[in-house]
Amino acid sequence: MTWKRVATAVVLMPVVIALVLWGSTTVVAVAVAVLTAVALWEYFGLGEAIGHRAYRVWTVICAMLLIFQQADHAGVRLTYMVYPVPVWDARFPMLTKAMAQLLYVVLSPETVFFLFVMGLATLTLWTRRPLVEAIPSAGISCSGLLLIAFPLSFAVRLHGVPTIGPQALLFACGITWAGDTVAYFVGRAFGKHLLAPHLSPKKTWEGSVGGMVGSLAVAYAFSYWIKIPVGHLLAMGAIGNAAGQMGDLLESAYKRSAGVKDSGGLLPGHGGILDRIDALILCIPVIWYYLVLVNPRVVR
Repeated sequence: MTWKRVATAVVLMPVVIALVLWGSTTVVAVAVAVLTAVALWEYFGLGEAIGHRAYRVWTVICAMLLIFQQADHAGVRLTYMVYPVPVWDARFPMLTKAMAQLLYVVLSPETVFFLFVMGLATLTLWTRRPLVEAIPSAGISCSGLLLIAFPLSFAVRLHGVPTIGPQALLFACGITWAGDTVAYFVGRAFGKHLLAPHLSPKKTWEGSVGGMVGSLAVAYAFSYWIKIPVGHLLAMGAIGNAAGQMGDLLESAYKRSAGVKDSGGLLPGHGGILDRIDALILCIPVIWYYLVLVNPRVVR
């Protein structure tokens, strides 16, 4: 099993690195859309294992729209990420400020959520599913969009950050890969104290600490490439790793609830796509929000 895990990683990592560093934000958005669709399909499969049938197609459509909107907002300067109207004025100088504000509202992720809710209401009221499925179907659909698609869509937003976007996204991937790998091998070699036995019977505190050290080591190594102060990189590495471990345990909870070992079998040695990206789902938006809220000085 270990050799399959390593072989799959050796094949996939160069592809991801090349895509992140040399692909445009549009190309990254397409890749994220494909990953999101597959991850949602696996997630809904876990739901069906316990009798919760999602509105799969509608949820995936809204997830694609959400990623499109994130791509449309990518590239906005950090100082405009909260108040983006000046950007719309610059992109469409013929528009008045009121028209620019209206256009931003219409072309915003919030609109996608509103459309999702309206579509969900329509499906719940007019489909022929038994009424006993109304709440479970709506619940599993909402949770898929909120817990999988929405946080993962920030990969597009992060890649579009001016000056350091591709490096920042690769930073999130790097600390996650390092954390997962070191945690796996340290846990196998030295793990004795279970981290969360009710969620994952194999994860240990020793592996968790080892994973944190691995992420911090990679974060420090990135200081030679990304000109962000080392203290900020280490802080990003620490909170990114913590968020990633939460995402990993959250996905373990999903599988435990469904009574399965893996979310799928697409990746030899890893399971499904959701098994592979579970840590990234929470790590990526945490890194993006750190860049936005803390706004560390970037040396060009």
